[in-house]
Amino acid sequence: MFATGIENSIPTINNGKTRVDQMEASQHYRRWREDFDCIQEIGINFLRFGPPLHKTYLAPGRYDWEYSDLTFAELRRRDITPIVDLCHFGVPDWIGNFQNPDFPQLFATYAAAFAERFPWVQLYTPVNEMFICAVFSARYGWWNEQLRSDLGFVTALKHIVKANVLAMNEILKRRPDAIFIQSESSEYFHADSPSAIGPAELLNARRFLSLDLNYGRRVDSEMYEYLMDNGMTREEYHFFLGNRLKQHCILGNDYYRTNEHRVFADGHTTSSGEVFGYSEITRQYHNRYRLPIMHTETNLVEGPNGDEAVQWLWKEWANVLRLRNVGIPTVGFTWYSLTDQVDWDTALREQNGNVNPLGLFDLDRKIRNVGKAYKKLIQDWRDVLPASSVCLAVPIVPPSETHWPAARTQRLEASAANANPPAEMHNPETA
Repeated sequence: MFATGIENSIPTINNGKTRVDQMEASQHYRRWREDFDCIQEIGINFLRFGPPLHKTYLAPGRYDWEYSDLTFAELRRRDITPIVDLCHFGVPDWIGNFQNPDFPQLFATYAAAFAERFPWVQLYTPVNEMFICAVFSARYGWWNEQLRSDLGFVTALKHIVKANVLAMNEILKRRPDAIFIQSESSEYFHADSPSAIGPAELLNARRFLSLDLNYGRRVDSEMYEYLMDNGMTREEYHFFLGNRLKQHCILGNDYYRTNEHRVFADGHTTSSGEVFGYSEITRQYHNRYRLPIMHTETNLVEGPNGDEAVQWLWKEWANVLRLRNVGIPTVGFTWYSLTDQVDWDTALREQNGNVNPLGLFDLDRKIRNVGKAYKKLIQDWRDVLPASSVCLAVPIVPPSETHWPAARTQRLEASAANANPPAEMHNPETA
């Protein structure tokens, strides 16, 4: 699955007073048809994309589907398969933030409403980068609730992951063969000195929390104590063990140069730049969860030479091929995003209007060098990889084939399988 994305981030800053809307900043709301043209110019068939949650989910039971109806109808007409991103770093003002215990159920209701309105959609990322969302909102104090505490982080994390799990359940009721592609940040923390080994080990254990809970995996003992000490109850923990849906999932993971960190003795961290790289860190995640992999985000600034992003694309693609060559089922790659981003250099914490040249296209919708390179990469590899795959093909139904008899049969078979799962899936002890 060669993919790109149109980011629908909507975190709030300034104590909730200011909404940072990346679709607005990238001019997507008024240029979405041009954006879809750009996708087809590259030869991309898969798009990480979703409606802006704050503009669509107006109140309990109240939705504004106008934008979604227009854009998803056009994606379907063009036979571009969306990977639907329902919640990206923020919630509507009336929900507040991720400390709200009502958020999981409210979000699940929204996911159900979306799945009912767009039954032809099969691929979902219900909540984007759950770990990063909780860290930036409640541990670093950057977004939304802007807290800086372990209690705030655990509260945000349990609500975010529960929302994701409940949304998956609701979508499966309406689309039994739905596939969920987690887009989660893949992290690693390097100890700067012997005295930093302890803090680094703690952070390297904490990085797995969102996916452990999402996939119903028992957390490590130190992390169990951490969760219990910071507000998670046994009942809440057992909810995750009892809702194991990993059989419907692809482990999508994101990697940027900023995903590796240098840890010092006092616990503070800085970016280490690329040390291990995508393939080694992804191997750690795959060893833990044993799921097919998709590289769901990467990019690099196009610098003064004009080839910096092109070289990064080549390097990340080489990492993807390395994973496949050692037998790790890797089913997709994503350059993120389609167009340049705004204020990514401050992680959306400030509204400076800085255009970061990270996209396949600039904000005038002119193709960048990396866009040309990605187009050629897709042309070169699209027909080669399926023949050399080490795993079964992902059973994806393109929009144009939704009503084909084979697609209907697949949904019926998935519905029957969901109603009668294997015995071991009922027992969290075997997770």
